[in-house]
Amino acid sequence: MTTCLLVNPAAGGGRAARLAPWVAAQLQRAFHDVDVVHTAHFQDADDALARFAASSDESDRLVVMGGDGMVHLGLNHVAGTPVRLAIVPSGTGNDFASSVGLPSRVGAAMDRIVTDRTTPVDLAEVTGGVHSGHCWVGCVVSTGYDAVVNRRTNQMTTKFGPLSYGWVALSALAEFSPKHYRISVDGHDRELDAMLIAVGNGGHFGGGMRICPYASVVDGLLDITIIHTVPRRTLLRCLPFLYAGRFTHLGFVETLRARRVDVDGEDMFAMADGEAIGDVPLSVVVRPSAVNLVGLP
Repeated sequence: MTTCLLVNPAAGGGRAARLAPWVAAQLQRAFHDVDVVHTAHFQDADDALARFAASSDESDRLVVMGGDGMVHLGLNHVAGTPVRLAIVPSGTGNDFASSVGLPSRVGAAMDRIVTDRTTPVDLAEVTGGVHSGHCWVGCVVSTGYDAVVNRRTNQMTTKFGPLSYGWVALSALAEFSPKHYRISVDGHDRELDAMLIAVGNGGHFGGGMRICPYASVVDGLLDITIIHTVPRRTLLRCLPFLYAGRFTHLGFVETLRARRVDVDGEDMFAMADGEAIGDVPLSVVVRPSAVNLVGLP
């Protein structure tokens, strides 16, 4: 049995690098055979995960230490395999960890990980205009206003942790126009204008915004949140409620559940788990029990 600890030392403003030796020691004490890989570069991390996945068997485990970008990579390499995935949340947002109920403190997360108790959880499988042709998503697929804010946040040279997303959300709203969507929800076709349509396996995005507040990663369903066309000032007033998930009662918000959602429209690109994944058209399908996650409550 092999345990691979993949660390993004830049995560959390260097917090991951400071805590990585302690985390490695805890894993060594619990599991004995631990291979530690430090990489802050996407391609290097992707290559390291590809090597691990190619040589792993059903008794191995992957522990990722970083933010949602590192988690997204981990999911895409172990989904559909028997390899166990554990997460040490140490980024600025940690949306997937929040969505599945993992502790935000590293010490508490390690207490869960060393129990080695696994739970099969759902993922969303995205195909269509995806750059790689296919990807797995733990949290939310965004294509509207939310995607614009996500991409601009990623492009910031100076960031302020989870507050970065909120700051960009305010600045981007001034020039945003509703998108024209063509969607199919479990085979039912619709055409509409909306500020955003978020398709969630998990509920969180943007460093803590609960855009799909009732999403569950063990129910075999996707949660869809549609924010219909409203004046900018109305959406502005709504933004604080996204963090608490207390907005679904508003008249311009529609929530649905489905197993498959097809998304197309004008002038759209797609973001998922904080990463750019491609363009529309795309299809999002829930895949029950797609990954074996360690440490859930």
